[in-house]
Amino acid sequence: MTKLLIIDDEPNVLYALEKGLKAADQAIVTAATGQLGLAAVSKQHPDVVLLDVQLPDLSGIEVLKKLQQIDARLPVIIMTAHGTADTAIEAMKQGAYDYILKPWKLDELKTLIDNALQASRLSRVPAVFEQQSELPEDKVDRIVGNSPVMQHIFKEIGRIAQQDVNVMILGESGTGKELVARAIYQHSRRKDQPFLAINCAALPDTLLESELFGHEKGAFTGADRRRIGKFEQADKGTLFLDEIGDMALVTQAKVLRILQDGRFERIGGNETIQTDVRIIAATNKDLTAAIQKKEFRQDLYYRLNTFILKLPALRERQEDIPVMIDHFIQRLRQRLAVTIRGVSREAMRLLRQYPWPGNVRELENAVKYAMVHTHGELIIPESLPEQFRSSSSSITSKPDSEAALPDLEQLVARWLQENRPRLLDEVHDVVDRLLLTRVLAAAGGQQTKAAAQLGISRNTLRTRLQQLGLTLDKVVRDDQVDEAARPE
Repeated sequence: MTKLLIIDDEPNVLYALEKGLKAADQAIVTAATGQLGLAAVSKQHPDVVLLDVQLPDLSGIEVLKKLQQIDARLPVIIMTAHGTADTAIEAMKQGAYDYILKPWKLDELKTLIDNALQASRLSRVPAVFEQQSELPEDKVDRIVGNSPVMQHIFKEIGRIAQQDVNVMILGESGTGKELVARAIYQHSRRKDQPFLAINCAALPDTLLESELFGHEKGAFTGADRRRIGKFEQADKGTLFLDEIGDMALVTQAKVLRILQDGRFERIGGNETIQTDVRIIAATNKDLTAAIQKKEFRQDLYYRLNTFILKLPALRERQEDIPVMIDHFIQRLRQRLAVTIRGVSREAMRLLRQYPWPGNVRELENAVKYAMVHTHGELIIPESLPEQFRSSSSSITSKPDSEAALPDLEQLVARWLQENRPRLLDEVHDVVDRLLLTRVLAAAGGQQTKAAAQLGISRNTLRTRLQQLGLTLDKVVRDDQVDEAARPE
């Protein structure tokens, strides 16, 4: 549950805000003076603060400065009347997250608070390595992986975090670039300063430029007040530029100047602003190809790639899939109010053989879907999304590496190297899939005949077929007669 602190001395304002912002997943704390507000911050540890400029004991600027000393990462939204807008702008220079004019529009205020809550979470919720298991699941975001490639990533994060250099994170969509950026920030010397993130692909060019650098009142149509941009807000902290490969060339030129001398101007302004920001950039694009196409500045690329960290696609570290699934189950179980404790062998096989074009994000969504559609304690193939069930092998198909028994020795050797768990079950599945496929094919699809040759009952055969996710392409009429006439 998030916590919002409102510091305002007007009872009607506090009442209106409490009523308008009330939500099931958000607690609201109020304070009528600056001193009471400061005490509430130390005692209540809010996620966001709404601070009025005019207070009976301290000015809003004084309270803001003291809040910055308590926790510079705490987003503070200044509330001000039209006549005191200059004071609010000064507060922004002192580190406020944003300001809003009275009388406010409730929808606009809610959006602003939601954005501030997201910024608070990014900087305050730890992004930890999987080994740091002493922290509760709902208090952290874990980077999970035991594979050699992920162990290398962990070492690289530890190596570069304390070095105050720019970092470029490369990887496909859904590989966890933002999570890695937060881990770098939270292990850096700037960890007590703000961490702000912006997706360069999610905003039109003009709006992105305003978000990054800010603008002056009247700079363009709709600019009805001065706006402080992310580079100014993140001073002394870290700014994560996600999908920087989608940034327009004009905006790239301004970012380059900041990287060179730390200076910029707001849109429509003449004042040169100095800022000290560490940049962590990320992209799923091939920037070398983009440079050749004149879509990305080569000089900016060289400024950003002081250190490059390439994240692997999920298909390149399939041995991590079981432990990641377990992590998602543990994290989601309480939120979804279910008692699921694991995944059946066949469901796990389907999950492991899937190519995962959406990477970790797609895996988490698939696990969430399966948990919602599971009625027992184990996720089974029928619980998975359609693309997994439709990819289940037919009785005449042969899985890639498991199709031929002569390859079993090589397969086991690879699994041993990967330290794969439940190895006995894996080998049994390989052998049974080959054996049942061949025997049923030789029996013309007649389950009774195949069961007799295998030396098991027809029910046992059918159960095992279901466990392996195998279905008959056809059932011959003789087998239908056998099933009706020969009960076991």
